[in-house]
Amino acid sequence: MAGKRKNPWGSSSNDDKGGTKGPWGSGSGQGGGGEPPELDEMLRKAHENFRQVMPGGDGGGGKIFGLIIIGFVVLWLASGFYVVNPGEHAVIQRFGEWTRTQADPGLGYHLPAPIETATVINVEEIRKMTIGFSEAYGRGRADGRRDVPEESLMLTSDRNIVDLDLEIQWNIKSSEEYLFEINDQENTIKKVAESAIREVVGQTNMFPIITNERQNVADRTKEIIQKNLDEYKSGVNITQVLIEQAEVHPDVQNAFQDVQSAKQDAEDVQNRAEAYRADILPKARGQAIQMIQEAEAYKQAAIARSNGDADRFNSVYQAYLSGKDVTKERIYIETMESVLRNSQKIILDENSGNGVVPYLPLNELKSTKTQNAQN
Repeated sequence: MAGKRKNPWGSSSNDDKGGTKGPWGSGSGQGGGGEPPELDEMLRKAHENFRQVMPGGDGGGGKIFGLIIIGFVVLWLASGFYVVNPGEHAVIQRFGEWTRTQADPGLGYHLPAPIETATVINVEEIRKMTIGFSEAYGRGRADGRRDVPEESLMLTSDRNIVDLDLEIQWNIKSSEEYLFEINDQENTIKKVAESAIREVVGQTNMFPIITNERQNVADRTKEIIQKNLDEYKSGVNITQVLIEQAEVHPDVQNAFQDVQSAKQDAEDVQNRAEAYRADILPKARGQAIQMIQEAEAYKQAAIARSNGDADRFNSVYQAYLSGKDVTKERIYIETMESVLRNSQKIILDENSGNGVVPYLPLNELKSTKTQNAQN
């Protein structure tokens, strides 16, 4: 927008320095507006011209008519004054072309219309717009809330439908871009915001949106809106995006409740399984360690026993080689001792009795044998 422009009288204007010449040859200033032409000189010339063209010369009727014309001229020139309040900018256009912007509060002046016009806009005011609902106002307050389904119903990444209501808060950061770069500013902002929120919702599952991810969705939406508006050079600053409502669409509410109940049941089962796992695994590990230790002990005992048996066999074999008859007798005696150790024994001397038949208490022996077996 910066640069030199040709004014309607053919002279160049410098937007940065404010060196534009008006139709009377005087310069127009920057910021507070240009100084008006010499009014006394203009009025004097206008009065002389009217005296020349009006009938009656110096008659009273001509003077009155001339004064009326002069009054209209004065009012026309005075219409160029404007006031800039704190937080406002005044954008000056000459024949529709931007010439300068006054950002400082105070009184300013521009050439009267239709030569120049001043558009005063509030750049600090926080403006609001809604998506998904509209509010009805009465006596300065909101009376009701009306849902707008074509705006609020959105499809999530898991193919569910959510009902979202948003409030977009924004202000103006560049008055020139806001006025001249885009048409229908509020509608443009709303369309960009609708596109952004649908993009974010389409990349997010339904459950996080309606529970604990609202702020994250709002922040991502704000970032996308601001990025797109900056690409358009809209001069708009998005200050905040608020998700006022996020819920399941009523048509699928019952099905959603069933799904949530099933998920809750699954979580309960999973939690119980985890608790059982946490309880049984340490026990199983302990039992496994115990079995390994017992097996290792049995291994060592078996090896030791085998080694002992081998050593004993070798010693017996060596003894057998040195005295076979004695070794055989000893082995026989040891074997009989091992076999008969737990048996009830009756010893009969073949040389005793002298023809008397010995008495054997077989029933008592059988009873004693049964008791020993049970024990």
